[in-house]
Amino acid sequence: MRIHYLGHSAFLITTSQGEKLLLDPFISNPLAQNKGINPLSIQPDYIFLSHAHFDHIADVEAIAQKYKVPIIGVYEVCSYFERKGLAVVGMNVGGKWRSEKTPDTWVKLVPAIHSSSFPDGSYGGVAVGFVLSDGKYTIYYSGDTSLTLEMEIIGERYDLTLAILCIGGHFTMDYEDAVEAAFMLGVDHVVGMHYNTFPPIQISSDKAQQYFRENDLKLHLLEVGEEKTIEELVKGGD
Repeated sequence: MRIHYLGHSAFLITTSQGEKLLLDPFISNPLAQNKGINPLSIQPDYIFLSHAHFDHIADVEAIAQKYKVPIIGVYEVCSYFERKGLAVVGMNVGGKWRSEKTPDTWVKLVPAIHSSSFPDGSYGGVAVGFVLSDGKYTIYYSGDTSLTLEMEIIGERYDLTLAILCIGGHFTMDYEDAVEAAFMLGVDHVVGMHYNTFPPIQISSDKAQQYFRENDLKLHLLEVGEEKTIEELVKGGD
């Protein structure tokens, strides 16, 4: 499994079988734009949306139209894009999507505590996170959320290899909450997201990584555009 960071909360996850899962495509974010990353250069097999806020859906319509790939997420989010003529798989919290091509690949929608509305103010359903597995590795993607006790259940139920957690604070957990989340999830390795894109979520990367080290955990802060395998992250450091 490979993790390709596209800035903010956008990731392209390539499974061990080669399927490409795009999460929360706000690839036109300032950090990715500074790196010259073109949102339409990202070709996924599926798009997963954690909620309806602009900084998670900004590029979904253009990518879905170009590559004719389905959008998967909460029913209200998918219904919004279905009305635009796009292919969708509307689900809800607790639902599990399974790939028809590689049945070992699945994504579970799990609770997140966060609001959800579209840029026009319309209702976006509830926010979710994802547990993703390709049969070899299982990871947790928090989406936008506060620290929540549901993370204990996720950690007890799934043998997680690592977690992708928001660390920027203000709108979500900060890095101190993310350390507590890592304990609850039972992971030693965390990939940070939702930080440094805008002034309210600016952090000191050095302080964040030091705080993780003080708690015997590893915080990986990938460069925008950087891609690493799970093995490189959990066995080889940054």
